[in-house]
Amino acid sequence: MNGSRATAVDLAGAIVAGHAPVATVLCPPAPYLAVVAQRVSGTAIEVGGQNCSEHARGAYTGEVAADMLRDCGASHVILGHSERRQFCGDDDARVLAKVRAARAAHLRPILCVGETLAERRAGATEMVVGRQLAGVLAQDDAAELLANSVIAYEPVWAIGTGEAATPEQAQAVHAFIRATLAAHHATLAARMTILYGGSVKPDNAAQLFAMPDIDGGLIGGASLDSAAFLAICRAAAA
Repeated sequence: MNGSRATAVDLAGAIVAGHAPVATVLCPPAPYLAVVAQRVSGTAIEVGGQNCSEHARGAYTGEVAADMLRDCGASHVILGHSERRQFCGDDDARVLAKVRAARAAHLRPILCVGETLAERRAGATEMVVGRQLAGVLAQDDAAELLANSVIAYEPVWAIGTGEAATPEQAQAVHAFIRATLAAHHATLAARMTILYGGSVKPDNAAQLFAMPDIDGGLIGGASLDSAAFLAICRAAAA
């Protein structure tokens, strides 16, 4: 929840101007989604929402439906972000409902999972991440729900703190995520894009992206600085 219409358009323009050949999705605040989509139109850059309602329509004042995001030019939507889970009541059941709503609107979910510092210290990382995935994987149509989706591992203790998981720590959880997927759907696991989101910066991006199960980044603070974001894109493209 940063910026203005002008800064959103300027940031998108700077990213277009210096874009590296790597799959890129910009997820601005909802009021600026359409203008950012217009700014990147005709390029390889896509846009996405930061959240959507689990409801398709109705008396839910203040909510944004998935098909409204699609109508504004979105191709993706972030779901289950740690801040939504922490501050906005997005538990696993609600996140599952939002994944269904996104797929019904032909949006690609970016499904976020991750543990808090207390959970990591308690040795509960795999239990927490496994539980967050289980709600979707337990569905009869899990393969359809997750087809062409993206999973983002965001250790809550490394978001906005300046601390990042080491490449080895991040890889261990990414490997666990892929193995968890493979236990249900081997083909899906092999094709799944799994992003790391936890204080990714230009100086650690290359090391993180070199890990075998880390396919890219879910970039937070660094995405507000076009030079930093483009440096991360170059690391991903290398």
